[in-house]
Amino acid sequence: MPLDPQFERYRERRAERRVTPLYEMTLQQARDEDLRSIRDAAGVPEAVAAVEERVVPGPGGELALRVYRPGAAGPSPVLVYFFGGGWTLGTIDTADAICRRLTNAAGCATVAVGYRLAPEHKFPAAVDDCHATVRWVVAYAAELGIDPDRVAVGGDSAGGNLAAAVALAARESGPLLVHQLLVYPNTEYGSDTESMRDNTDRYLFNRESVAWYWNNYLADPADGADPLASPMRAADHSGLPPATIITAEYDPLRDEGERYAARLSDAGVPTHLTRFPGMAHGFFAMFGELPAAAEAVSLAATRLRAAFGTEGA
Repeated sequence: MPLDPQFERYRERRAERRVTPLYEMTLQQARDEDLRSIRDAAGVPEAVAAVEERVVPGPGGELALRVYRPGAAGPSPVLVYFFGGGWTLGTIDTADAICRRLTNAAGCATVAVGYRLAPEHKFPAAVDDCHATVRWVVAYAAELGIDPDRVAVGGDSAGGNLAAAVALAARESGPLLVHQLLVYPNTEYGSDTESMRDNTDRYLFNRESVAWYWNNYLADPADGADPLASPMRAADHSGLPPATIITAEYDPLRDEGERYAARLSDAGVPTHLTRFPGMAHGFFAMFGELPAAAEAVSLAATRLRAAFGTEGA
């Protein structure tokens, strides 16, 4: 179908203002603009029962975490969430609206992770930080008031890549995860897919965006063959946690996300794939612009509740 009319209006506003793509800005300009635009499109943040800021030790120094708590009493399941931004942009504030909505809709605690960014910190720094945080959350489950046997990981875009990478790492060295939520994830460096070739619109996330982010993230293109950078390239995908994968029709990452869903399914991993027609990359956070954003979060929450065993709660 054509680009959704509401997304088309959003694109037209950007074109009328001749908005400069992030990859043509300085690094600091891109980081500032990314956060500003995400906040503008997210609308009014939902209230949650409680929010707590934490600082915990990480592989390369202290890591900032933000813990969102549901209203339910007792140890709650937890989603450890990794923000998007091409491993280059973003902070825990970037995913604030998403984390609040998922906390309420899924009835779980959500932990947003302030992992190290590229190009200052190249691969695998972000993966190491994210995996270490999941292990810390499980180790301190009692203090956090969460159930260490009901832990999921998730993220959007590069955050989805990190969630898939953490799922691979956790399969080998723990902890046990019950689900992975991958929202339009990067899954393979250098992928040459139809969606990558087709999505070149200057006023939307496009293939040049993808190339810029990968260039920032990898110290050497050869690192792109590492499964923790390109989860698609893992030799074996069996034994991974069940997955929910969300893609957008007008997204250069669409095909590799859907191929990864097929790869997981072929390996016997229960996988639920949904493509949102008419949507482009970034829609998952655009609650103030697009009804589809709330629909996607509702879908993700339903899948998380099933994984946590709280469907009727």
